[in-house]
Amino acid sequence: MNREWVRKYCLSLPHATEQVLWKIDLVFKIGGKMFATLVLEPGPVCVAFKCSPEVFEELIERPGIIPAPYSARAKWVALETFDAMQRKELQAHLKQAYDLIFAKLPKKTQREMG
Repeated sequence: MNREWVRKYCLSLPHATEQVLWKIDLVFKIGGKMFATLVLEPGPVCVAFKCSPEVFEELIERPGIIPAPYSARAKWVALETFDAMQRKELQAHLKQAYDLIFAKLPKKTQREMG
């Protein structure tokens, strides 16, 4: 698994967009709200995503997964390396992050997106 795989998967989700923020992060959004970030340069983390409070508590107990810098209070986790999680599991968590953010969008926006 690598950055390009994460990027392609996130952009395969309906109405997902990408934007470079903070010079080194590729941010994936639905309805203008972030659901995942991909760090473009080597650093202490490689990918981060939103999760439910229960999943957040479970994941941060695992090696290689930490509370996401600057966004842990909003229940985001970060992977220190791409091999901290299997591809299928990461795919499921990214989809869940997308769904969590989509559910918080205004109902009108949700209807417009289908």
